[in-house]
Amino acid sequence: MEELNILNLLIILTSAWLGGSAAKRMGYPAILGELIIGILLGPALLGLLETSEMINVLAEVGIILLMVYIGMEINFRDLGKASWPGLLAAIGGFIVPFALGYYTIIYFGGTQMAAIFVAIAVAVTSLTTKSRILVDLKLLNTRIAYVLMAGALISDTLALVIFAGIISYVDAGSIDTLGLAWVAGKAILFFVFTALVGIFLLPLLGRFLMKSKINSRTLHFTLILIIVLGFSELAEVAGLHSILGAFMAGLFIRDGVFNRQISKDINNIFHDISIGFLAPIFFVSAGFNVTLEVFQTDLVMLIVVTLVAMIGKIFGTALFYLPSGYGWREGIAVGTGMNGRGAVEIIIAGIGLQMGIITNEIFSILVFMAIFTTLTVPLFLTWTTNWLRKRNELVHQESRSGYIILGANPLGLYMAKKLQDKNEVVIIDANREIVTEAKTQGFNSMYGNILKEETMEDAKAIEKGTFIGLTGNSEINFLAAQLAEDAFYIPNKIVLVSPSETGADVNMLDKINATSLFANKTELEPWASKISSGDFKENTLTIKEEISTREWVKEHKGDKNSILPFFIINTEGIIRPFHYNDTIAEGEKVIYLE
Repeated sequence: MEELNILNLLIILTSAWLGGSAAKRMGYPAILGELIIGILLGPALLGLLETSEMINVLAEVGIILLMVYIGMEINFRDLGKASWPGLLAAIGGFIVPFALGYYTIIYFGGTQMAAIFVAIAVAVTSLTTKSRILVDLKLLNTRIAYVLMAGALISDTLALVIFAGIISYVDAGSIDTLGLAWVAGKAILFFVFTALVGIFLLPLLGRFLMKSKINSRTLHFTLILIIVLGFSELAEVAGLHSILGAFMAGLFIRDGVFNRQISKDINNIFHDISIGFLAPIFFVSAGFNVTLEVFQTDLVMLIVVTLVAMIGKIFGTALFYLPSGYGWREGIAVGTGMNGRGAVEIIIAGIGLQMGIITNEIFSILVFMAIFTTLTVPLFLTWTTNWLRKRNELVHQESRSGYIILGANPLGLYMAKKLQDKNEVVIIDANREIVTEAKTQGFNSMYGNILKEETMEDAKAIEKGTFIGLTGNSEINFLAAQLAEDAFYIPNKIVLVSPSETGADVNMLDKINATSLFANKTELEPWASKISSGDFKENTLTIKEEISTREWVKEHKGDKNSILPFFIINTEGIIRPFHYNDTIAEGEKVIYLE
């Protein structure tokens, strides 16, 4: 039995970390840096690293756990955010490059099986490639973002379904009709069985664990590993690949099975083990299989496949987007965002290479195609979205709507009054008397301890888009925001930070993905008294030039707390709370109190 070469593993992990970190600093997914490091340090160039049987085993375990994590990240309910026209565009972004990729390889004399593998590779869309870019470009609340996310979910799922068909065909070994029918039947039985287990049996297991008050994270992780390996083995028995079983397991253990907090913890564990340890081994070692000779022997094919991938993805998306009525410009913007490739493509290509379906040359072409197309995403998406923004065609669209406001004090009620005209607002407070008073004033208010999950569940926190912590106790605001983040995945968390508090600091905001209300430390009591007595004036200021909320506060407040910026109204009349991590565009209005 081969011994594990610790030094080789140490160098692979260190180089993967360096390459991944460099890629992320430049706004690209870590796997891009890991692949490039594998090419640079592997046999293709410097020859400092090489694969081994143990490295291959770790890499295979890595892709199984990575597929579990990818499955956990996919929520099919998110497809509804994109609307039917958006889903058509996502399908167009798969079908057109798929067809072009297939016929390109056939034209260059490749086999049908190799052509299908290449077609899948050029058709998929990387979710991780886009997530970071969407955050950086502040596009997460736009229609484009939801279409892009839907496109990634659909393309990854379609790719894996077609991949399952290829594996079944290869397993049959011939074009025997009865044999193919048997293999296809086994594949269908696998998907039906795993779906039944995921929908009916796993929730029963989750309820049993909760009723038994078994909250051990280690036990849950072990059980999930058993489920994953069981699904993976079923896939192998059905003549499919283990990654399909891992993917299906991830889909069904995403949520609704175990305790919500434990599910999030387990998700983080899979993220750390796969993306932080084992998956980088796979991507670095994948670079070992790349040959630079393609730039001499197959340069024309490399260029054509890359162009086909880009043109097919961008214009295929735009073509299918036309019937939506949202315009060809938005279609092109969506297409440029979907142009990046990533983990699923490299995993499928690697399996194709391992099975002998594609050659090292075609695998190398697919790796370089993934690198080249992914490099274009930030540039093209920035250009096209700025183009839409200048034409006022960048449409904002919230995925989760409504507010939870902690604090039925005068400030909280004033904010709720402004927001509840167009949003569902729930006010929570631990003081029963002021909750009762708020109800008599027509507010949707409830009594409860905000730090208990039951209270947030009663407020339907899982459906809300924004949590606002508006009590005089900053620590309570922070803890409640932490719960909103960890247990209910509320995307926007805004908290009041008091200048007199020492137990909570603005540095904690980043850790819980939250931001400070009013873009400044603010004392609650003075403004609550002003609003309660009516001794204040509400003013509106139209912004003539784009400015960040923090800069606006610096320009208008100085060292005094004589004004309080409360809301921002966009050009469509939609109101949002004034907070730190925001930008006020030209033509938008700021409502402030003095």
